[in-house]
Amino acid sequence: MSGERLRALRGCVRSFPDFPVPGVLFRDISPLLKDPEAFKALIDLLEDHLRASFPKIDVIAGLDSRGFLIGPPLAQRLGVGFVLIRKKGKLPGPTESISYALEYGKAELEIQRDAVEVGQKVVVVDDLLATGGTMRAACELLARLKADILECLVVIELKALGGAAKLEAVPFHSLLQYD
Repeated sequence: MSGERLRALRGCVRSFPDFPVPGVLFRDISPLLKDPEAFKALIDLLEDHLRASFPKIDVIAGLDSRGFLIGPPLAQRLGVGFVLIRKKGKLPGPTESISYALEYGKAELEIQRDAVEVGQKVVVVDDLLATGGTMRAACELLARLKADILECLVVIELKALGGAAKLEAVPFHSLLQYD
């Protein structure tokens, strides 16, 4: 059954060559988000994976911005909280920030200092893992707050870019893989 659901999800991902720059093949999840059946299947698959993998999760941390679309319904299903990891300058109050390299330049992420408590078990969620820079930066922020990062979880992994290797010892799971 999950193989059938994964094939249906894959059918909802569009490819756009040369976006945002020449040579990049962009994988777009917009059709998946637009289709209520496909989106439900996505959240079902993520929930099933997490329930089977981890007996206790305290928080889902979503990455700006598509992690904000996937993380909250997943957190609600699991009965846990959701926290934001945002681009710099978007969060009020005391924050922890980090600079990192992107495929096309540099960026900064931040999290509110009180977003997680010491030792809380966190799953980091985003739509896609490419080179791994953003996900690694998010993990470093959570580590600074002394969270226990259980796993990084994405819908799509671009395997040829080797992003999972940048996560080092943090467990990683993707639903769909592309070379």
